[in-house]
Amino acid sequence: MPHNTPAPVSRAQKLQLGLAMALAGVLYVAHSFLRFANFESRGYDLGIFDQAARQYAMFKAPIVPIKGVDFNLLGDHFHPILVLLAPFYWIWNDPRMLGIVLTLLLVSTAIPVYLFTRTRFGHLGALLTASAMLLWWPFQAIVNWEFHEVAFGVPIMAWIIWAFDRSRHWLVVGLSAVLLLVREDMGITLVAVGIVMLFHRQWAKAALLAVLGLGGYVVVTSYLIPLFSPAGEFTYWQYTALGASAGAAIVFLLTHPFQSIAILFDHQLKVALWLLSFVPLALLPLASPYVILGAPMLLSRLFNDRLNTWAPVYQYDAIMAPILILSAVHVLGKLMDRFGWEKIRIIGPAWLLAFALIGTLFFHSVFPLGRTLTGANWAPGTLVAAKERAVAMIPDGVCVEAADTLVPHLTKRTYVGLHGDIGTELSSWMVIDFNEQELGGWDPLNPPQALERAHALGFDEVAPIKDGILVLHRDIPVDPVCSGYLQR
Repeated sequence: MPHNTPAPVSRAQKLQLGLAMALAGVLYVAHSFLRFANFESRGYDLGIFDQAARQYAMFKAPIVPIKGVDFNLLGDHFHPILVLLAPFYWIWNDPRMLGIVLTLLLVSTAIPVYLFTRTRFGHLGALLTASAMLLWWPFQAIVNWEFHEVAFGVPIMAWIIWAFDRSRHWLVVGLSAVLLLVREDMGITLVAVGIVMLFHRQWAKAALLAVLGLGGYVVVTSYLIPLFSPAGEFTYWQYTALGASAGAAIVFLLTHPFQSIAILFDHQLKVALWLLSFVPLALLPLASPYVILGAPMLLSRLFNDRLNTWAPVYQYDAIMAPILILSAVHVLGKLMDRFGWEKIRIIGPAWLLAFALIGTLFFHSVFPLGRTLTGANWAPGTLVAAKERAVAMIPDGVCVEAADTLVPHLTKRTYVGLHGDIGTELSSWMVIDFNEQELGGWDPLNPPQALERAHALGFDEVAPIKDGILVLHRDIPVDPVCSGYLQR
């Protein structure tokens, strides 16, 4: 059947796809809720986005104490699309709502993936491919990190590839423009979309996307983010291996191409990311122009100075999943047409699903949802009760400093930040977790340092240390910054 004349999707086929999406959604939500119940959720990132979403829901600026006093999150990254979280918080004002929103975004991505694949592999091959993506390790990684703004870009990117395939080029432009609201670096991704547009001989639209992307990136990083940033500037230049500035980096890339390529493979985590991204897909994505869509995101991670951007366990890969899988489908479809490999339409997707299932069952470090699927995290940990008691001791409407894993349980009713990150004047309560090596944040304190700081600020222990958890209090008036933070 020609790729441009797909048969209508039958009711039974819709139900089968819906069932796969529902099963994945149940697993996502269960894992998210279990992490929260077991105090595995963290201020970075669940607490951050929860505070921002709650402020939006109250028609306030996204002030996030976890990042610092009076810290506007739009001065950290530019993601105004997060305002769409507000209506969900009108329904349920709780950090776990973000797990539900994340689930909706991820499972909805199965629809464009199914439609794109169905024209090549038929219903069964498309259903297997969509199911494999829903269990693919990047999706599991972002669910395990609770939430991130990149989640909004995941279904958008899948629909962009579908729109390319249907020759709906203005829809590609419109969807790409929405990406500018997801994160500032999506401006560079728009340039990549423009390059793919050249393969479709849409010269004017390619130029428009390039101008829109570069212009949007410059405006956001030079003007909008500094406008909201406490530092008055965009502080996320973290590519010193290439140069001290964007201009220096471009010069380095052009004048030292082989050295630049070597940087992409100079650590075992980078190699692991390459292998996990491409080897299970038999390197097929590298032969598709659609892989260009993911190049800015992948390369920006590998050139980044921060080691934790290289590991294949973070949320950043989620948007790469539909790009790489659909790129592989695109190439495999062409090989089928050329060589008549009809059986591959089922064998290929079945292999992907089998890989995802085996990983989920046996390799939980990369496929963390396996912990929920196998029941490994169903029973509460030994410290859960102690942490619940500590959180319950904190009054509503106060300023509190807490360990990273305790923060999400306090965002709903207090002005909460990490130890040392909300100054010395505001907090009247602290919860120190001596079971943690460090307590979270950009420059984290360890528990002894936090205790020393607490005593220096006049905090007294409310009760003896029990199970490694210590609650402290100092008798100061509740600052209006704290009491008014959660008031409309």
